[in-house]
Amino acid sequence: MHGGVACVRLSGSPLHLGPATLAPLIGEQVAVYAEIINYRQYVCKKLDYIKIKIHKRGEIRCVYAEGGVAVGRPEISSRSDGSVQTVRTAYRRGLDRGEIRSDAAQAAAVEALARLEEDLNVLAEPGFSLPFLRRRREPPRGVYLYGPVGRGKSMVMDLFFDSAPVTRKRRVHFHAFMAEIHNLLDAWRWSGPAERRVTFGQTQGDDPIPPVAALVAQQARLLCFDEFHVVDIADAMILARLFEALWAEGVVIVATSNRIPDALYENGLNRQLFLPFIKELKARTDVVAVAGPKDFRRDRLRGRQVYFASDGPDGRSGFDALWSSLTDDAAETGAALEVAGRKISLPRTIGGHLRSSFASLCGAALGSQDYLAIAERFHTVFLEGVPRLAPDNRNEASRFVSLVDALYEAKVKLAVLAAAEPGALYPAGDGAFEFERTVSRLEQMRSADYLAAVPDLALTPVRP
Repeated sequence: MHGGVACVRLSGSPLHLGPATLAPLIGEQVAVYAEIINYRQYVCKKLDYIKIKIHKRGEIRCVYAEGGVAVGRPEISSRSDGSVQTVRTAYRRGLDRGEIRSDAAQAAAVEALARLEEDLNVLAEPGFSLPFLRRRREPPRGVYLYGPVGRGKSMVMDLFFDSAPVTRKRRVHFHAFMAEIHNLLDAWRWSGPAERRVTFGQTQGDDPIPPVAALVAQQARLLCFDEFHVVDIADAMILARLFEALWAEGVVIVATSNRIPDALYENGLNRQLFLPFIKELKARTDVVAVAGPKDFRRDRLRGRQVYFASDGPDGRSGFDALWSSLTDDAAETGAALEVAGRKISLPRTIGGHLRSSFASLCGAALGSQDYLAIAERFHTVFLEGVPRLAPDNRNEASRFVSLVDALYEAKVKLAVLAAAEPGALYPAGDGAFEFERTVSRLEQMRSADYLAAVPDLALTPVRP
């Protein structure tokens, strides 16, 4: 150790911890000193350990073993060249490489996440045996990023997730997470003591929320939710108690959403019971608007074909390629909407993107309320398998009219894989005259002007 700089080894790469290296982690003003302390009685015989203190709020930041074996804070990210990986450095690297375009709103989100990253570095990972790391601290405030679609919220959160100095962390789509929670709640309610012990490590109690929260916290101390959006009353009624239990367990929450917290579960049944959760969410997170003027995701559609008038190989390959481009080939999670007491299962969803077939949406007994719910939940819909409709398909044609109307009025982006151009889909039969309006709307929805007209609804607070 020379000049106040200690050298350790992380994942096979040397990492020099000194003012220049640590500055991106905690700011420009940093003083570092190291002292040798003997912890052989706690950890391993014949090993002395270097305790590195960073004098900012007097907190211990990391503990490393002399000789290059990290024992205290091994989760600080490093690259193959030995440099420290942080959300700031990752964002700057993307800018330098031209992979990210400069955006002030994104930069503000990066700074909020950098603050959290800094706070997480203060906390020791639970489970260390060194006695001075056993102090229990309140978990740091999380971050809630909201704004219109395509502004880079998920991209920035992904950069943070990759660099976050936490070993047990998880990034998950919010609706997939809530589906898991409901399954765990049912498992607790309907399991006997033996099954409970295997799954949860405990058996006592009638309330399933505490053991479920404890299990989630055991698996992840940092939860990053994409597409935080509450539409299901079953979710709304348990969120307050679930998140209260997670926060009590020390779990840190980061989320992206198209809606400001005050607009969550808008117009939902018994919404007044949901309002305490909104208040607590705002108290536990830094709420940051990512509302730059440019929709980067929309750029992927601008100039792209969104209506494919061929159900053959050429049309399908283009349709599939567009889906892959917009969703970045993310895993499909599925969603279920509750409308008037009925469940609508939508197995192919990724965040605000829905992919479904004409048979599923227009061949089934769905109505205007269902289509309005879909338009409320998704900002982009991919509809495939739209056939040429004969006169005896008047019911399907009528539902298709209602679906297109709902999507059009909500300014939802629509990609279609059909057997023909819009004007040839339903040329004759009951309602063919009314169908001409749908033809006109389909033509408009494939236009560049329509694709550019996405309202910034996420920025409008909703009064309870």
